[in-house]
Amino acid sequence: MALNTNLLDDLTDLLQSEQSFISDGAILKNAVIEAALNMEPRLLELLMGAKTIKTHFFTEVSGVPVFDKVKFQDFVSNKAFLPDSYTAFRNRIGLMDARGNYLSQSRDVVLAWPYKDCVLEGGMVKEDRGRDEVFWNTTLAPDDITRLYEPKALAGWERWDAEAAAERRAKPVGEISDDDSLLIKGNNLLVLHSLKKRYAGKIDCIYIDPPYNPPSDSNTFLYNNRFNHSSWLTFMKNRLDEAKLLLKNDGSMIVAIDENEFFYLGVLLQEVFPDHEVHCISVVHNPRGVQGANFSYINEYALFVIPKAMKSICGRVIDPEEVNWSNFRNWGTESERGDARNCFYSIKVKDGAVIGFGEVLADDAHPEQTVEGDDGVFEVFPIDRRGVERKWRYARQSVDQISDLLRAVWRNGHYEIELGKNFGTMRTVWQDSRYDANKYGTQLLRELVPGCDFTFPKSLWTVHDCIKAVVGEKKNAKILDFFAGSGTTGHAVFELNKSDDGRRTFIMAEQLEYAETCTKQRIVEVMKRGNLDAGFLYAEIMHSNSAIAARIERATDMAALQVIHADIRDTGYLRYDVDPSAFDTDDFTALTIDEAKRVLMDCLDANHLYVNLDSLGDADFDICGEDEAATRSFYGLGA
Repeated sequence: MALNTNLLDDLTDLLQSEQSFISDGAILKNAVIEAALNMEPRLLELLMGAKTIKTHFFTEVSGVPVFDKVKFQDFVSNKAFLPDSYTAFRNRIGLMDARGNYLSQSRDVVLAWPYKDCVLEGGMVKEDRGRDEVFWNTTLAPDDITRLYEPKALAGWERWDAEAAAERRAKPVGEISDDDSLLIKGNNLLVLHSLKKRYAGKIDCIYIDPPYNPPSDSNTFLYNNRFNHSSWLTFMKNRLDEAKLLLKNDGSMIVAIDENEFFYLGVLLQEVFPDHEVHCISVVHNPRGVQGANFSYINEYALFVIPKAMKSICGRVIDPEEVNWSNFRNWGTESERGDARNCFYSIKVKDGAVIGFGEVLADDAHPEQTVEGDDGVFEVFPIDRRGVERKWRYARQSVDQISDLLRAVWRNGHYEIELGKNFGTMRTVWQDSRYDANKYGTQLLRELVPGCDFTFPKSLWTVHDCIKAVVGEKKNAKILDFFAGSGTTGHAVFELNKSDDGRRTFIMAEQLEYAETCTKQRIVEVMKRGNLDAGFLYAEIMHSNSAIAARIERATDMAALQVIHADIRDTGYLRYDVDPSAFDTDDFTALTIDEAKRVLMDCLDANHLYVNLDSLGDADFDICGEDEAATRSFYGLGA
């Protein structure tokens, strides 16, 4: 809005005429603003007496002038108006809240949604079956949440190494070390809480591929409520908060996602990881495209959460034909031998290949540029064509680290040494036939585990390259995936180790039923086919009421439900508000199967679905000696 150039001057002169608004010749802005907010008659009469002021700050309503005190306050308090116009806004662009404060300046701006103050257990065990999920409110049910979060007992322990994979028969677990890879079947929220005792602050990289939550029948995030996005965000935040505690200070997280929750997830990650950068990588995983009404999607995303102001991402490997070669000998200013004596040594070449390095020469030694020695070995020194002794670009103590980037070129009767940069900065769009989720995801999985009905596995090489970007130079890194799915992350870790003789380990969690029949079997098969010197441990969170719940779900007739009904009375944990005498009523047999299932499920205490660690020695749970010993070893407890 254009400014009446006299408005500021007129208002200043007008206010200075009222002594109560003046101190030492200066206008008391706070006094003026307070008078405006209180609609004080002395100010209103003063303003209405000046035509230009009245026109600007008063509006006629049915012939009565009405004072716009908000507009007047903004005008008086404004310190950043432009030279030739008046605006209520500073000379900046950005999102603001209703009070006129920039969101970037506020610490109170967060992503809010229903259920944010709740814990969503996420206990679904089959992709095609939803569940009436329990939202534990952090204010109203703190005791329940405390019990839910307690570490769990683990059962069904198995050790798989190359020999076990070849024989397809697991070994006893024995002692558990931090060098063991791990696959746990069970609710991933509970797994994360159970991992904290051993792995807090020890994870180098987290890679997860959570449910994508699409608005279609293919949605595998089937929790029964009317706040679809809200439930998904609660589900994710509960897990991200705990996963963050497992990361090292320089650790990074990678989250795969598509367009359905992309925007929500990005804001959530920035809130959970305020001291990290969030980068979006677009991966072309389906070059054939998924037909939509307006666009055909060929890509999905990988959100990289990395520490701020830290080099966390490895370089991008460049194809051999794209390598840019340059002379390894320095040139220009400060490039002579005397500028860095540790950079004057020989590079040994045989049959056109660099085979080693000599020691730094004494200052009084002045060799030729190329010297032929015994057994066809040439020694090449950093001397230019004019005979000037210069220096190599790397000192003798560090050149071995880049020896694979050097090549020798015979030119004009002597050797020149060249340095090839075979890596560059990682790019934000990844497009390669290796990322095809059909060929290197679905087809590969069916080949490894025939009959596995897991849907939409990631390309092995998408996961491999994501993990490599973070831990490519960390050969002893620990990688966590608590949405393990078909086990692509474990497979990718094995492939990465095979390429560089690494000793990286993985920790995976999967709660759906195929954890044993698909995820575990895939890793075993990869070990068997590759004859890998590797291994992993397998275990399951020990069930209590959840085992009874599974029996209820599988029951097909009233006879089976009556047996379960009797077992619940004897061994199940009932909800505190269930009357045992009413529970024994004969009316149960008169119910339909669906009604009977619902009654039985309602009677179970949802907070006793699993066996907590503090019940490890409880005879009621009948934990075998081997499982108890392995669990104690895992948690670092005494025998």
